[in-house]
Amino acid sequence: MVRKMRPIGDSGLMVAPIALGGNVFDWTADETTSFAVLDAFVDAGGNMIDTADVYSSWVPGHSGGESEALIGRWLARNPGKRDKVLIATKVGYDSGLAPETIAPSCEASMRRLGVEAIDLYYQHKDDPNVPMEDSLGIFDRLHRGGKIRAVGLSNFSAERAREAMNVARRNGFARPAALQPWYNLVERERFEGDLRDLAMDEGLAVFPYFSLASGFLSGKYRAKKDASKSVRGDRTVGYLDERGLSVLQALDEVAAETGASMATVALAWLKAQPAVTAPIASATSVDQAKELIDAMTLELTPAQVEKLAEASA
Repeated sequence: MVRKMRPIGDSGLMVAPIALGGNVFDWTADETTSFAVLDAFVDAGGNMIDTADVYSSWVPGHSGGESEALIGRWLARNPGKRDKVLIATKVGYDSGLAPETIAPSCEASMRRLGVEAIDLYYQHKDDPNVPMEDSLGIFDRLHRGGKIRAVGLSNFSAERAREAMNVARRNGFARPAALQPWYNLVERERFEGDLRDLAMDEGLAVFPYFSLASGFLSGKYRAKKDASKSVRGDRTVGYLDERGLSVLQALDEVAAETGASMATVALAWLKAQPAVTAPIASATSVDQAKELIDAMTLELTPAQVEKLAEASA
């Protein structure tokens, strides 16, 4: 079991150091596989499941909410596990952040999930067309009404996230406790710098997504022809440059030293970074879930962390 729990900002909630991404549920992982992955992750001590109301609207025949609904069915089948997990979901990626959109979207997410409260509710991306006083105001009402336990910001620039923190302070709104940025070994510049400084200044919990760079950091994709190995393979072609190959070589070396998989090592490097609370990664099999589980307890040496940092610089 995982013992080193980490705080989600000042929310009072505690999370294991790896989070399970739900973007693949009812898409590249069918219900049976998704249930097996969820069981394996939670039984091993994982407790954060991350989803969104828009997952997986990009799939033909889907309209969004499929991932939430699958998690809801899993919870209904395993009622004792609701107390063991924190559910994070998001609103506004396609629909925007108008108050009249957020409140009913929250209710719809709760219905699909079959929960009385969402543990961590994110603004999925910044909406410059809606005043933050309005969007954070409705989040505050949902928080005061017991519908959400903590507020998060996803895909926000440092400038806009800082503005959100100031708006919350000025108005006495529920203070955002978490930040969800795009961050991994081959895309460090997206987070390191002003956004990381903000997270550390404000005590925000950071949950990076694309933690494995669409699977590239698992070592599965080493040439352009490998892109055909999965529906997300095309996303990895851009990483096949000198820097990306250098990172794969360093991951190979640290994996050999630790006996862990490359994916496990990449996640362990990420969870060791300043400000990072729990990297988010998805799994389409129980074997992949085991790599996430192993990352919860793998502690790299300072030399191994530095080797990976140098390769990815």
